[in-house]
Amino acid sequence: MAIFCAAIFTSASLLFFVQPLFAKLVLPKIGGAPAVWTTAMLFFQVVLILGYVYAHLLTKFLPLRWQIITHFAFWVAALTFLPLSTSESWSYDASTSTALQTLGLFAVGVGVPFAVLSANAPLLQAWYARSGGPSADDPYFLYSASNVGSLLALLAFPLVADPFFGAAEISRAWLVGFVLFGALLLGSGMIALRGSRHTKPSAQTALKASFPTLRQIAVWVFVAFIPSSLMLSFTTRVSTDLGALPLIWVVPLAVYILSFIIAFAKWKHLTLDALNLPMLAALAAGVVLVSKVVSEHDAPVVILLYVPVLFIIALFAHRLLYDMRPSAEQLTVFYIALSVGGAIGGLFNSIVAPIAFTRELEAPITMILAGGLFLVRAPGFALRHVIMGIAASVFILVIAGATRGVAALSADIPRAGALFALILAVLYLFRAQAMRIPVVLTVVLLPAFAVKNNPVFEDRSFFGVHSVYSSEGYRVYKNGTTVHGWQRESEYGARPTPLSYYHPEGPMAQVITSDFGKQSDSIGIVGLGTGALACYRQPAQNWDFFEIDATVDQIARDPSLFTYLSECTPDSETHLGDARIVLKQKPFAFDILVLDAYSSDAIPLHLITREAAEMYTSRLADDGVLVFHITNRFYDLVLPLARIADSLNLTAAHQRLAVGEEQIETGAATSSVVILSPDKSRIESFAQDGNWQIVESDGALPWTDDKANLLSALKLLKNRDH
Repeated sequence: MAIFCAAIFTSASLLFFVQPLFAKLVLPKIGGAPAVWTTAMLFFQVVLILGYVYAHLLTKFLPLRWQIITHFAFWVAALTFLPLSTSESWSYDASTSTALQTLGLFAVGVGVPFAVLSANAPLLQAWYARSGGPSADDPYFLYSASNVGSLLALLAFPLVADPFFGAAEISRAWLVGFVLFGALLLGSGMIALRGSRHTKPSAQTALKASFPTLRQIAVWVFVAFIPSSLMLSFTTRVSTDLGALPLIWVVPLAVYILSFIIAFAKWKHLTLDALNLPMLAALAAGVVLVSKVVSEHDAPVVILLYVPVLFIIALFAHRLLYDMRPSAEQLTVFYIALSVGGAIGGLFNSIVAPIAFTRELEAPITMILAGGLFLVRAPGFALRHVIMGIAASVFILVIAGATRGVAALSADIPRAGALFALILAVLYLFRAQAMRIPVVLTVVLLPAFAVKNNPVFEDRSFFGVHSVYSSEGYRVYKNGTTVHGWQRESEYGARPTPLSYYHPEGPMAQVITSDFGKQSDSIGIVGLGTGALACYRQPAQNWDFFEIDATVDQIARDPSLFTYLSECTPDSETHLGDARIVLKQKPFAFDILVLDAYSSDAIPLHLITREAAEMYTSRLADDGVLVFHITNRFYDLVLPLARIADSLNLTAAHQRLAVGEEQIETGAATSSVVILSPDKSRIESFAQDGNWQIVESDGALPWTDDKANLLSALKLLKNRDH
């Protein structure tokens, strides 16, 4: 048992390490465009399913001895792809499909090792069922060991490996782990082979079972889909409500994995009956959360309820799967269904939802389906139960609508508590009457959709929900929780005044409107936003914008939304795609290059490494200036940029301009900016006025593509920069 636990634990740890590790290796080469990440996600999910299918075929059609030989041979073949790396000669080709290039890069670089690891969860359990060891007739407890490995790797990579070691170092350590796993794999195989010789025929016969029906498989897929989709939905919700705090995605995923560990452990007291009331409470609380009856701005702490709500629903779903598990003979089919359900959840949230919905509707939809988990066990379920449930819930919908119909749209905690109690009572009433109907269908529907802000524009892309709305005479553009700019509505039809971080007294305006800025021939802007900087353009200047999200370009160029571009630079070009890749592909030459990609809460780390800055400098005139807009709620990027500047023999200066209440009322915002230049006298000329302070490196190593510790730039205390 110890050998098998160690083998499956090590395999799962390596599996969870290899995904972020290889993503880190390829990011500088292929960029962070949506097609890259959706394709990478799809690659890992498909290979995981193929690994499970491979394990199923192996156990069904080959004797145990040949299963061991075949799988160990694949392990040996995987060694030839290690340590993990990308070819130095490989370069992104803008003329061909990004998706195909991503698939090729991942398949060649990590495909075989990942496939070998992905097969181990079901395969090692099937082998253990043949070993004659303790609980060999029910080896599902090994799945808990697998998920413990996944959980520890999930926490260790961002907290231990990535901050303190470079990608090359981590890759070499991963190779050592893979070799250790090979020894454990071989040992497990030998134990299974020895045990199979002494297994009694009656025990072998007991393992056999008929192939699961399509209905059984469909139910497994459905149940596995719900916690997967809910985990991703809650990750998006929490990131939106609280901001993309460092590692915030780790918490929902860790909770999801923890629910697997507990659900598949052999704990007799953990039953579905014991989870009924917690599940009902979680559904009721989830309804309150996804309907936003309580505003996150009025009570931020309530957002923390997402964690226990997710945990209880995921635990209920995974324990339901555990109770529906087939005999060990069919466990490979069971795990294929689980992987398919999880993959469908990922595809629904990451690909389908951004295309199909203009708002984040995944959480309400998945909460509705979560109520359906009661139906999986409900005998005698009929259509009349649905009709009765909908009819009874009209009362709830009316009450919920009334709570949102008050003058102040953000409800307070007492009203939320009353709604929660009402929902819980009705849910319990239906349970008591044995109508295990997803009353959540009725509870979620109107609270989630009844009250909707009326934005001037709303759409959704891979990067989140974009909304443009009017507020006190200003037109405001917001993506998630980050406001990317605003414009006075009174200035429509005239040349508008740049506002927010780009106001005339701000650091960026100081550079562009300086004598040097006015005499510059070519200016580049990475990160379009509302296009406010465009109105500092001089008549003879050439301006180029770089933007990864086509929706942002659509917003900035629509004169009914914002008029900065249409009034000031209507002939300027927007280069769509990851800025680092686009800049590298074409021989641009700028006097000023503004890097305005760091003000959102999620820092694109590959755009602020030594290699990235070196490439920016190669696109700059000898006396040109790099302008880094680094206003951010969570990170202080001054020192990392100073280290990069020192390593490239650049001179750096910093200015943080805090605006007062009077300036805020005129549309200005506090901003923080660092400027770099290969010409020391250029930076000194800006520093002469006393607003800019020369910054020196502390001598520490700069961030590189191989090693960059983003957590080291985390602000310990919140400020009002953003």
